Amino acid sequence: MSYRNSESARAYAYLSAEITSLYHEAAVKMGISDTVLNVLYVLWEKEGQCLQSDIFRLTGISRQTINSAIRKLERDGIVYLQRGEGRNTLVCLTEKGRDFSSKKMLPLFQMEDKIWDRWTADAQEAYILFTQTYRDLLKKHLREDW
Repeated sequence: MSYRNSESARAYAYLSAEITSLYHEAAVKMGISDTVLNVLYVLWEKEGQCLQSDIFRLTGISRQTINSAIRKLERDGIVYLQRGEGRNTLVCLTEKGRDFSSKKMLPLFQMEDKIWDRWTADAQEAYILFTQTYRDLLKKHLREDW
């Protein structure tokens, strides 16, 4: 492995951590936890309802942590749970949750859109492809090499 590759790998890891830190900053400004931000992010993107299992899958956050955040949101009247098919549970925004999310998530989505609009469609596609490849290979090596 060349030093340049190693340096690039560290730069990517640091940039990724910095971006995560910026989303934490957004959560703090919204007065919510990082996990609540992630739950509301998925719900807003999925138009106010989705399977609980999709939230685990899309955020990469543990079931226990997501479940705790959902319980808090339930207590606050932001979401309610609805039985889905089989063992599936649907997480849905309440009217209060839709109002809250439109004030908190909509500006975040608009900010992200403004950033992505600065890139060409090809650059967006390339970034997504490279990041997915990195994720997939990191997952593979973590499972095989450790």
